[in-house]
This record gives sequence, structure tokens and C-alpha cells, in this order.
Amino acid sequence: MAKALFTEKQRFRQKWIIIMFLLTFIIAVWGIVQQIILGIPFGNNPAPNHLLFIFLLIPLLIFIIFFSLTLHTRVDNNGITYRFAPIHRKERLIKWSSIKEIYVRKYKPIAEYGGWGFRRGRGGIAFNTSGNMGLQLVLINGKKILIGTQKSDELDFVLKKLGKRK
Repeated sequence: MAKALFTEKQRFRQKWIIIMFLLTFIIAVWGIVQQIILGIPFGNNPAPNHLLFIFLLIPLLIFIIFFSLTLHTRVDNNGITYRFAPIHRKERLIKWSSIKEIYVRKYKPIAEYGGWGFRRGRGGIAFNTSGNMGLQLVLINGKKILIGTQKSDELDFVLKKLGKRK
């Protein structure tokens, strides 16, 4: 493995996502407390008690899975390596010889890719966790891949140093 010239590890940490999960979790906990502990039916058409526990577990599991997603990016003399764990079990290497164009760019996550995460859009495939800056790859076969970054200046500097910048 070549020495890394650039590495980045990103996770989903937007406050609005955390608040959304917390509200869902709090409502589910309140439903259990009200119906099972206080004995007051939760809602006009209360669900069975066991279903309330399922309504508690589903957002909790989604929260755990969502916040375990991690985007790893590495640039070295071999090329660009990325992994969107746990979706990708192994790192994916894109060799320099496979890349036609590479550059750091500003993008519109919702308009171009429909949001953040592992996305497909009119601009190709995107792996991103937040923000609007990314490493755009155009491969020799025409495939386009965008890898989000929070370190756009550092990444651009490394590409320039390698002589790969557009």
C-alpha cells in the first residue's frame, strides 16, 4: 500500500437529522410510558402494547445504522481509494490510469443527486455525508463518481502536487 497523501473520514452528524431521530424516539417512549405504565391509551385508536415496542426499536435501529455510515477517502500514488462503510465491505481503488478527469468542485447535493449518502443522479454516482464540496472523477469509460469532502482545499492541493488537477 502506498503512503497516503490525503485521508479523510466523514460521518453523518447534521443536527437536524439527530433532532428528527430524537423526536421520533421521544414520541415512541412517551407512547410506551403513557399506555403501558400509566394505563392511558396512546391516541384515538391505540396500537397493541407489543407494537409500541416495535415503534421504539425501528427508529433506534435506523439511528444506529445511519450513524455507523462512514465515508473513507484516501489519495496516494496508486490512485483514489474510497469506502462507504458498511455499504462497501472492501475499499475501492480507482487507479490514476482509469481517470480521465479529476477535480474538486462545488455541487448541489439535492438538485444533482437527490441528497446525501450513496446516491445516483444525473451526474453519476455520489458518496457524501454533508456539505456541497466534492472530488469529481470522470473515468475513461465515461462513468462519473463524486466523493464528498470537508477538506476541499487540502484535497485540491494534493491533486496539484501530484500534477492531476484540472
